[in-house]
Amino acid sequence: MKAEIKTILISEGHNFYGRYDLGAEDYEIVEKQSVSLVAGKGIEGDRFFDYKPDYKGQITFFSESTIDAVKEELGYQHAKAQLFRRNVVLAGIDAESLIGKKFSIGETEFTGSCEAAPCFWMDQAVGEGTHEFLKGKGGLRARITKGGTLPTGVCEVKIIEDHPVEES
Repeated sequence: MKAEIKTILISEGHNFYGRYDLGAEDYEIVEKQSVSLVAGKGIEGDRFFDYKPDYKGQITFFSESTIDAVKEELGYQHAKAQLFRRNVVLAGIDAESLIGKKFSIGETEFTGSCEAAPCFWMDQAVGEGTHEFLKGKGGLRARITKGGTLPTGVCEVKIIEDHPVEES
């Protein structure tokens, strides 16, 4: 199926992850035209690169339509991809539809591990009510099973096979 990678984002540090009683950090979120993916490790230069063995969130995907829904339904017109802290924003496909699938995008391959469940920080990053609104549509956590270059632009997403879904 045809889709489009609208945005690719990486950050060298964690602004929210693991910071429950510590307050948010302020690491820059960098937009890239392409990134290098390493099987079993993640995105070169990203905060989750080689985080831990077999980590289920080596890369995260998010649907552009969800960002649009946050703008329309919650009225947060300032909501942009960077605020949601996901790596790849897709148009033309629902990111959550890839949960439990082995799939390819161009030369790269992935297994869709589970939903990238939103955390309470979404209310601070985007606005009140965003955390609750995103439940069930927080995006996709995936493992990289075949590395390569992932560029922005129109792409072909191919489902290779189903695989077991993990618990978030």
